[in-house]
Amino acid sequence: MEYVKVARSGQVPEGVVRRFFVGEVEIAVARFGGEVFASANHCTHLACLLSAGKVTEDGLLCSCHGSVFDFATGEPLSPPATEPITVYPVREEDGEILVGGVTPP
Repeated sequence: MEYVKVARSGQVPEGVVRRFFVGEVEIAVARFGGEVFASANHCTHLACLLSAGKVTEDGLLCSCHGSVFDFATGEPLSPPATEPITVYPVREEDGEILVGGVTPP
């Protein structure tokens, strides 16, 4: 699997979610418990930007209607979303965040 650099480690501090692009693909990158997670940036309920949401101890909270998604699996943990978001494997090396499985167009 190919990994692509999406950010420097310092761009995503603990408890923060940020938006990055791999080509035209939008990715939400969050850090919780010292671990970095990456997912699609759009909520499966009404396509709101997850990067505008919040990192919580339960998961990634969508700011539009309160759905929470599991960081690791993308599964919705609370309604109104019922479909999971796409999650991507992440590596953090040499001060860089690398995301796998995203193929830029």
